[in-house]
Amino acid sequence: MGATVDDDATLMLAYARGEPAAFDALYARHRASLYRFLLRSSGDPRVAEELFQETWSRVVAARARYTPQARFSTWLLQIAHNLLIDSYRRKRPLAGGDEAERALDQATLPEQAQPEQMLSEFERRRRLQQAIEALPDEQRTAVLLRMENELSVEEIAQVTGVGRETAKSRLRYAMNRLREQLAE
Repeated sequence: MGATVDDDATLMLAYARGEPAAFDALYARHRASLYRFLLRSSGDPRVAEELFQETWSRVVAARARYTPQARFSTWLLQIAHNLLIDSYRRKRPLAGGDEAERALDQATLPEQAQPEQMLSEFERRRRLQQAIEALPDEQRTAVLLRMENELSVEEIAQVTGVGRETAKSRLRYAMNRLREQLAE
């Protein structure tokens, strides 16, 4: 661990002992990067601001339980990421039985997962996002409608104004490209 990590952990432990200036230093050091992360992840300044405030509230509430098992910034981003996921879940309709089970199998990490594992999951999701952005427009639209909005092939066809088989082909080609991109 580097000097910054030790310094952040020392500051958080000092804050836990009742030194408010230690929190001020942590806040000043991490506020910009935390806000940028939330804004880029959510794409909505209002949501980013709400999650930013809630993340710092959680840090304050957890100060007595804090133990430096990973870098402070990793711990902070894990809190923010979990709040972001919760925010997405509140906004999205629930998937059906089989789809929900598959999604949970792919997305859920054990509750005791280490922050490094969470960052690895974050990196995997970032690569997926980049691969989706690289798809041709029609394929990207089909994938996003399926993945983010959980639309059926028929609904994708209806939304995009194409036939069912065209929508199905776009989705199939997009999924094949994503598999290839992520296998690299």
